[in-house]
Amino acid sequence: MPKRVLQGTIVSTLNKDTLTVSVERRFKHPVLKKTIRRSKKYRAHGDNSSYKLGDIVKIQETAPISKTKRWEVIQ
Repeated sequence: MPKRVLQGTIVSTLNKDTLTVSVERRFKHPVLKKTIRRSKKYRAHGDNSSYKLGDIVKIQETAPISKTKRWEVIQ
């Protein structure tokens, strides 16, 4: 089964080796036919020194790294 790859914006770099990435998805409401934006935060494993707030990154699904980390930064 292929690993999922998502694109999002870094919203926090406070923890060592952990980045918080906000991923936004857009979809059309089934009844109102209006475009709706929903976002979700993912905790991803990555080096803090090479990334800063607002950077756009790609994250990939991995085996569990810690209690909350299931993703890693690939780009």
